[in-house]
This record gives sequence, C-alpha cells and structure tokens, in this order.
Amino acid sequence: MSYDKMALVGFLQAQNCSNYPGSWRHPQARQDFLTADYYQHVAKTLERGKFQLLFFDDRLAMPAIYGADHVAAIENGVRVVKMDPITILATIGAVTERIGLGGTLSTSYFEPFHIARQFSTLDHMTGGRAAWNVVTSLNDSEAMNMGRAESISHDERYDRSDEFMDVVLGHWNAWADDALVLDRENGRFADGSKVARLDHHGEYFSSRGPFTVPQTPQGHPVVIQAGQSGRGREFAVRWGELIFAIFPNLAFGQKMYRDIRDEANRQGRDPDSFRIAPLIYPIVAPTQAEAEDKAALIEGLAKPIDALALLSEVLNFDFATKEIDEPFSDDELANLSGLLAIRDRVLSLSGKSNPTVADFIAFSARGTIKEAPNFVGTATQVADGLEQWFRGGACDGFVIGASHIPGTYEDFVNYVVPELQKRGLHQVDYCGSTLRENLGFAGYRVAK
Repeated sequence: MSYDKMALVGFLQAQNCSNYPGSWRHPQARQDFLTADYYQHVAKTLERGKFQLLFFDDRLAMPAIYGADHVAAIENGVRVVKMDPITILATIGAVTERIGLGGTLSTSYFEPFHIARQFSTLDHMTGGRAAWNVVTSLNDSEAMNMGRAESISHDERYDRSDEFMDVVLGHWNAWADDALVLDRENGRFADGSKVARLDHHGEYFSSRGPFTVPQTPQGHPVVIQAGQSGRGREFAVRWGELIFAIFPNLAFGQKMYRDIRDEANRQGRDPDSFRIAPLIYPIVAPTQAEAEDKAALIEGLAKPIDALALLSEVLNFDFATKEIDEPFSDDELANLSGLLAIRDRVLSLSGKSNPTVADFIAFSARGTIKEAPNFVGTATQVADGLEQWFRGGACDGFVIGASHIPGTYEDFVNYVVPELQKRGLHQVDYCGSTLRENLGFAGYRVAK
C-alpha cells in the first residue's frame, strides 16, 4: 500500500433504489428519486464528507430475464428505473465544487468517439472532476434494447473493449496542452500542428478524427473499472485507475489485492498508479445496540425475488428454469455469461463444483447487503474495521454502498468521517481542484 489516506467513493444509481434493491422499502428512504434534488442532496452530503468521488453504476435494461418476464421485477422495485446518469451528473456538477463525478457508459453499444466527447465535455464543465466507469454490457436484455439479438461473448467483450480504449485515449490525447492559442490580434485560434488526427482502422472500430474537444483540465477523465476475474482482471489492470471490487471478507481482499498488483507487475504497470476500492455497507449509530437494530431492519427489507431477478440478470441465465436445490451441470456453469466473478465466488465459497440455485443465492448474497462486507457499530467500531482493511493490505479505499438513501451517507459523514480524519486516514480537505489530484495521481495518464 502506497497511499497514506484512503479514498472514499459514493456508489450511486440513477434509479428507484441504491445498489441494495430493498433500500426503497426502508421507512426513511426518500421517494423522490425522479428529481434533481434527490441526487444533489446526496452529492452535497458526500462533498461535505470530503469524499474523493461519487459514481453511477448503470445497465441498459431492467432485470427481465427471471421467468422471461419483467412484471415481478417491476412490482417489487428490483432496480427497474434506470435513468441516464450523465444527465444527472451535469445537475450535480452545478451544485458541487470538488467531489469527482463518475458515470457508466458501455463499450458494447456506444461508439468510442461518442464516449470520448461526452466525458471530455463533462470534465471541462466540472473543472476536471469527470470519471468514466468502463463496463462491457453483460446480458441479452441489454442487447435487445440496443438492437442486437444477444450479448457479445465474455472474452470478446474485453477484446473489443481493449480496442475501444485505444480509440478513446487516442482521441483524448489528440490536443496538446498548449494547442489553443486564442490570439485575437493576429487571428490565430490554435496551433493546427498540435492537434493530431487519429485515423484508427481496427478489427472492431474505425474512427478518423480529429477529436473536437481540447485537452481537459485533468489531462483526461479518470478511468474506473471493475474486472476481478480472469480476462476481466487483465483488462482492469491494463486500463483502470480506480479498480472497483467486491471482496467478501478481509482474507479474500488481501489475496485479491496482492493478485491485482501482481497482475500489474506482469503487465509492466506501476501498481501504485491505480487504487483498489472494494464495496462495503456501513451501518453506524451512536451505540452498538442501535446499529444492530438498524442492521436487522435493513436485512429484513430483502425479498427472495431480489436475489433471483438479479442473479438472472447478472449471469444471463433464467434461474426460474431450475428447482431451488437442483445443481447446475458442468455445461450450464461453463455457459454462464455476464459477471463471471459471481460464478467464481459461489464456486469458491460453497466448495462445490456443481452448486445449486440455493447455493447461488446464499454464497453470492445477490440482492442483499451481505453481498459485500457490513461494518456495523459505533463510529469508532466502523473506523476500526476500515482501518484494519486499509492498513492490512486489502485496499486503497472504499466504495460506500447505501442501505437506504440518504440516511446511509448522512450517518457515515456525520459519524465515521470525523473519526477517520482524526486518525489521519481520510483527507480533511481537498488537496486540489481535479479528481486526479484528489485521488493522488496528479499528472498520471493511462498509457495507450
């Protein structure tokens, strides 16, 4: 670990709930998720807590694979509202000053030039605070919404994405820092020799250029990536600057942290040029008893349909086609697609080569707050746990998931942040104006 202060990241969705689908059922959850104020309030709370970044996860379809229907997901509010996160980031940028602003766009169904321009523009409009969460869309529902019959195969998604990143970074690096001249007296706007045309013609993409947005305040937007398994981890280490992860426990996190840094060394990349931040759910209160009562209420919000709908979505397989105690065959496991880190987690934690549907529900913990570690207790107890992970070589910071909105973030900022700051583990103020500076890699740019 090379960072003396942890990165804190708010994990948001432009939808009716947080990443925890039962969050909308919480009695204190705000219900105005279709308004700008809902997201602006969260952003201002996180900025008050000096979070380095907030970012929006996204998918291009609601969960509609379980039972080959969408009705159960809609009636139970299982992440079915999915608005455009980039539009929401623009409204957040107008009411905040320093917190980084990240959004998800897929390399599967957008063009590199489009994404390069959108995030460069956001970076200019927010004074250097933009981040792109790079994802490869993973299920057939997304494919059908975007005019395709089925999703792209797992490894090919990453092959395409490698080339996608080459094109995006080629455009982002097209304008030299000093290309703009703005000499009105002599009528010279810019130095044409300092703007390069890309002329990319590859296996998957063609994009000519020149790029239409000058160099942004932080060189280029920060790249977020979440690959954890096999080909996905290779991709994440090649391109990611913030690597988002899900570690079920400390020992697993320490091993994965070492593995990710070893992969960086294998690729010839400096392991200190990125940060690794796992998802956690903090539940904090003035006393441990109150925190445990909060946790019990929150856990009780989950329903079986949450897990089944989300497992079907994320593994591109209809879990309604199998009985609860029916094992998956070798062929079924091999043909699962989507986020294969979940399949691998279930295989590892269950110890079974052919887990059942019940095993997938139990060991993935999909749709529950047990999907990621819970830190439950007083501010001191939660801070103790975070410090153990951070100083113990499991992470460089944390992605904070919300069990309900805005309460999770308000409690964390009011109780835990001051304790972390007192220990010197979290910044007391922003050290720079750009996200890249505040994450501790000012001046660093991803190599093409």
